[in-house]
Amino acid sequence: MVSLTDRVELINGQILVYAPTVANSRSYHHGNLRQAAIEAAIGEVRRVGAAGVSMREVARRAGVTHAALAYQFGDKSGLFTAVATEGFRLAAKAIGAAAVGRDAFVAGGIAYVVFAIEHPGHYEVMFRPDLYRHDDAELMEARNAAFALLYGSARTSLDAPTGQDVTGVVVAGWSMSHGLATLLRTGNLEGRIPGDASELARQIAEGIVQLGQLARRHLEALG
Repeated sequence: MVSLTDRVELINGQILVYAPTVANSRSYHHGNLRQAAIEAAIGEVRRVGAAGVSMREVARRAGVTHAALAYQFGDKSGLFTAVATEGFRLAAKAIGAAAVGRDAFVAGGIAYVVFAIEHPGHYEVMFRPDLYRHDDAELMEARNAAFALLYGSARTSLDAPTGQDVTGVVVAGWSMSHGLATLLRTGNLEGRIPGDASELARQIAEGIVQLGQLARRHLEALG
């Protein structure tokens, strides 16, 4: 319910409600409200985890009414769709900047891990399709662009690859990067890896080489 103290605005044909009594409340244009809500949702994911996020707490954190937030996103799945979409766009930008040259795929994999560490709120939501509208057009475009980088960098890094080669490398590389990122984020590698990022990257690259040799030996044994 809109109270007499709330401010109601009509912006681009949409009604937005703001509560001036909320601590640290701010005036928003339509686009600013959306970004503020996304940032508030990310903050809540980092604080309580995705499962614990509530629309009312996000609204409070963003300094807007629950009604304004609901009008903008509909429900929590709509809000998380916006978070995931932004996350895939940021990931594509980070990976794309790193995934160049002959070592594009490995460099992109390292950038993936760095992204996960630097954007834990986005990362937690991005790979939980149960949380958002996975058939949303903007989300699908952002996600497909990110994965296109993985496949493109794999083709660049391999010698005369077949489609099967590319798929195998992408799935294997993504699995390793995602697994490493998850272990790092949850503190499971504390005390087991070097603290220096460049040294860690070197050890990972060497580990991939050794793992590849073990995999080849296994395949040869299978005949």
